[in-house]
Amino acid sequence: MILKGGWLMIPIFILSVVGIYIICERFAAIRKAGKTDRKLTSNVMSAINRGNKTGALQECAAQNTPLSRMLQKGILLYHIPAHDLRTSMENTATLEIAELEKGLPTLATVSGLAPMIGFLGTVVGMVQAFYDMSLAGNNINITLLSRGIYTAMITTVAGLIVGILAYFAYNFLVTRINSLANEMENACTEFIDSLYERTQK
Repeated sequence: MILKGGWLMIPIFILSVVGIYIICERFAAIRKAGKTDRKLTSNVMSAINRGNKTGALQECAAQNTPLSRMLQKGILLYHIPAHDLRTSMENTATLEIAELEKGLPTLATVSGLAPMIGFLGTVVGMVQAFYDMSLAGNNINITLLSRGIYTAMITTVAGLIVGILAYFAYNFLVTRINSLANEMENACTEFIDSLYERTQK
């Protein structure tokens, strides 16, 4: 049945492969990025309060996540003014989030392009069906029209399936990344506030 969809099934198949690869690869990367100890920020601040900068850096290195790398930047620069420190940490967070978002624009393209190719298949199939009708004259039967109808229906179904799955996955991954971004922003604020309180004592 898939073969009866015609040559337009080839780009839809390619888009499905690209989409599945991006979904699996990004899901694994984002899942790994989210595996951060919830006590990391407090552990880092405890080490800094004890004057153990090396210990704080080791806490971050052991996690090796976007959040830990942002805190690592803060530890290395915690002696500079709070405003500059926040800017530096936020820049690091922005770069980390951008790294997590790699491939998502392509996935968004897949979610929009696959249904469009499917609808193109509908038009091509209908044109084929009417062309076959014009050649048949008065000898029209359902078998004669099946080629165009198969192309029209199968490409539409395939395009919608690929597009819906890609769209759902895209929104799911974006939600996960936004959650990580909020977590990093909260950790940045907590880190700087703790440093400010420490310098005030």
